[in-house]
Amino acid sequence: MTPVEGQLSAAISAAVVGCTREYTGRGPTKARTTIGRDVIVTTLQDTLTKGERSLANRGKGDMVTDIRRCFQTTMRDDLVGRVEELAGRKVIAFMSDNHIDPDMAVEIFVLDPSNSDGDGSGPDDPANMEPARSVVHESRRR
Repeated sequence: MTPVEGQLSAAISAAVVGCTREYTGRGPTKARTTIGRDVIVTTLQDTLTKGERSLANRGKGDMVTDIRRCFQTTMRDDLVGRVEELAGRKVIAFMSDNHIDPDMAVEIFVLDPSNSDGDGSGPDDPANMEPARSVVHESRRR
């Protein structure tokens, strides 16, 4: 993995964690971003708030995932904007989902492929990164 790839992965992980914290009041404690040629996937762990965990423990897991989908819809523009700015590529599709047990979430950004094929960009351009390269960025709860 090149230093550019590692820095981009860490920056995207930090942006997704920060955005989640801004909207939910608490960010995940672990995030891992994997960058492929036309896709960026951020996997998050320990995502639920104390209130959401309480609901899930009392059989209201469906309610928690519904609430999280509302947050994800609301955060969509901010998440996509941050990833586009960091990656220097247009996001053409965004998908997001949560899992209660284990407490995990995933944010998927599909990039416009037109920037990665034949545009003459250099080897350090994020558009030319090979698939399955990743770095782990961990945030700490306060």
